Amino acid sequence: MTAASATIAGVASLEVVDTPEQAARQILPPLLVRRPVERALDAAGLGEGPIEAERIGEGHSNVTYLLRRGAERFVLRRPPRPPLPPSAHDVLREARLLEALEPTAARTPRVLLAHADEAALGVPFYVMEPVEGVVVGAHLAPAHDTEEERRRIGTELIDALAELHAVDWRAAGLEGFGRPEGYLERQLRRFSGLWQLTHTRELPLIEEVATRLARTLPASPPSTIVHGDYRLGNTIYSHAAPARLLAILDWELATIGDPLADVGYLTATYSEPGAPDAPLQLTPVTRATGFPSRAELVARYERASGRSVGNLPWYQALALWKSAIFLEGNYRRWLAGTTDDAWYATLDVRVPALAEAAHELVRQAA
Repeated sequence: MTAASATIAGVASLEVVDTPEQAARQILPPLLVRRPVERALDAAGLGEGPIEAERIGEGHSNVTYLLRRGAERFVLRRPPRPPLPPSAHDVLREARLLEALEPTAARTPRVLLAHADEAALGVPFYVMEPVEGVVVGAHLAPAHDTEEERRRIGTELIDALAELHAVDWRAAGLEGFGRPEGYLERQLRRFSGLWQLTHTRELPLIEEVATRLARTLPASPPSTIVHGDYRLGNTIYSHAAPARLLAILDWELATIGDPLADVGYLTATYSEPGAPDAPLQLTPVTRATGFPSRAELVARYERASGRSVGNLPWYQALALWKSAIFLEGNYRRWLAGTTDDAWYATLDVRVPALAEAAHELVRQAA
């Protein structure tokens, strides 16, 4: 299999190489080095022989590979290339959460190996069981391309979120995974601090939104597990109808806190027919007829969870403000030449647009 490559300062850097010696000769370090990963898999009893690696997913943060090893398949997840913000992209923390959620009703993939030794790739990584299904992207699978199935995709999406929020996180062994008290206040402090570390330009609206969010802070309901990046593109559905959400992916931002933060993020980035394009339009396919509206998603969540979604614009503003700050860090990596993801180049205009959208929403907040 041919490894992807990027050209940095005129030098080709392969994304996947065979040996540490090959990795050391590159200007831009590879993301996967086959031989050390094979040894780690051997030690865990996961397959035999050489691996083939294919990058999967459309994420622009932690990196995911499908590994083929003989007749067996695995999924490897690792952080992006450094430099990284403090505590960002902690894949071992992500693996710990998935292991805790395995016996619960939450829809998650099964972790097979959490590898803390950084000698193999220069970073920790974990390996999980592949989930046979489809990630809904810009187009629907033929079996799902009916009004009935589109509606089912939407209702499954919100039902799975309500299931996650219903998990007893203390009984799952997640004491200490996050601090439930003061979650919203900490989010404001943390992301304000992150902005100071990662910003590349002056955007006064970021500070203004932070001030307005703090001034209108709502009272949180009892704490639950919070995914932190809950959206259609971070889920896997069954190939066949009826559409069934099989697994929730990309848990790097998960913690214990206010569940309405997930509802705010999902609805702030969810497209619907007749609505203007969102600055962070993560589900354009949901403009098709049959998909539930944002209001229908919220109403179904309230029924399933027994939890009222109050002051939704505040939570939506928080979601877009945090996204603007998080993505500014990725834009900084692009400017520094430490990533070859061309999507990051678009953040020069996306980040200010997100700040403007967050400002408009926080003005509507109670």
